[in-house]
Amino acid sequence: MATRAAALVLIACATSLGSSSVWDRFRGPNGAGVSSETDIPDQIGPETNLVWRTPLPEGLSSPVFSGDSIFLTGIDGEQLTTFALDRESGRIKWRRSIVRERSGMLRLPNNSASPSAATDGDNVFAFFQDYGLVAYGPDGNELWRIPLGPFNNPMGMGASPIYVDGKIIQICDSETESFMLAVDAVTGEVVWRNERPYSLRGFSTPVVYQPAEGGSQILVAGSYELSAYNVASGDKVWWVEGLTWQMKPTPVLDDEGYAYVLGWAGSADLGQQEEVPAYAEVLQDLDADGDARLSAQELSELFGRKIRSGLDSYDLDNSGFMEERDWEHHRRKRRAVNAVRKIRLGGEGDMTEGAVQWLHYKSLPNVPSPVLYDGIVYLIKDGGIFTALDAANGSVLKQGRLREAMGRYFASPVVADGKLYMADETGQVTVVRPGADWEVILTNSMGEEIWATPVIMDGRLFIRTRAALYCFEN
Repeated sequence: MATRAAALVLIACATSLGSSSVWDRFRGPNGAGVSSETDIPDQIGPETNLVWRTPLPEGLSSPVFSGDSIFLTGIDGEQLTTFALDRESGRIKWRRSIVRERSGMLRLPNNSASPSAATDGDNVFAFFQDYGLVAYGPDGNELWRIPLGPFNNPMGMGASPIYVDGKIIQICDSETESFMLAVDAVTGEVVWRNERPYSLRGFSTPVVYQPAEGGSQILVAGSYELSAYNVASGDKVWWVEGLTWQMKPTPVLDDEGYAYVLGWAGSADLGQQEEVPAYAEVLQDLDADGDARLSAQELSELFGRKIRSGLDSYDLDNSGFMEERDWEHHRRKRRAVNAVRKIRLGGEGDMTEGAVQWLHYKSLPNVPSPVLYDGIVYLIKDGGIFTALDAANGSVLKQGRLREAMGRYFASPVVADGKLYMADETGQVTVVRPGADWEVILTNSMGEEIWATPVIMDGRLFIRTRAALYCFEN
């Protein structure tokens, strides 16, 4: 097997297209969504600047690139499939499937092939909600598999695996039994497992932080806090509290030691917070039968009529009662605030005090991750609301609506060649010239729904629609 250094050489040199970029995980280099590629087309479409189109089964994962392959995942009936495509031609080199063992909870358009794969430059590592982790070699030979789950996540799982320091890191946050896993990329042996008991459903893919001393750290944007874990040991090193309760976007880092962390969740906009009493106090007032837990009937006096038909999201472990952990999460959720936060990285222990440099509360995206480019943080929200924030102080530089692309947004923006690319659910791909006074260059119609984040590699733009992977170049 190639060493990690050799793998990076492969990525840079092996392809006949001569790309010098790396796109080995969701959103490319450390999840930033920024590519160094140039000469990327503005105009694209089913018959415009099209190099090739490869039909694929349903899946929301974005492409990742090894030395000579493009890796994606999909779901076809009961088959959870990993694909390897030729980088230049789009030809399917191989496809390998495992049988789906169950059908977990999902909220459309999420599906069992939503997470993107990861690669070490040679092999590919995929995570499926309805199975777990699986690894394949460059020729499609299965290296190992690890069953995981089932998961108690009403929306379905969304976090993608990443490869770092010879390990595959996978975040599995759900309503109960949340954890993160580090697996030896060669052997498939679990190196460490870290339980995350106060993390709720989460979809954010982690990023890597390299402090001056102490080794690589994994940054996880989860319920209520940004947490840093030592890659080698899995130990929690430091954390910053204050995030909202349900995290979807991936953080982005700058070169000066700061992270830009976006989080939006229901009923947590600024002004919706309330102080909830402690569990012991509520038991004293409402626990009529004295069993130290609260039934729907007992809670109806506090929450009103809507609770009488069932506990719904208040009962995280589906026990039929609201118990102490359920109540503590309810308290934390009611204190949580949606925002974009600029957070100073590093330290030891609780670093909350003084870590947050600024907050921005308005026009927040639900799913798409932010992108940081030339000192500006860009956000795209459902309805085509596009915002540019000054990374230094969080002030709004310009906000406007993409009039030809006002659908829902699941794909995250990416940038290369001095251009931002964004795709809405209806298949409208908008190209924007970035800057404090950004302007729309043009909007392209793909004619197919888009949920996967675009990729820019090999001087080409790759877009996965509901039905296919498209490759465009000038």
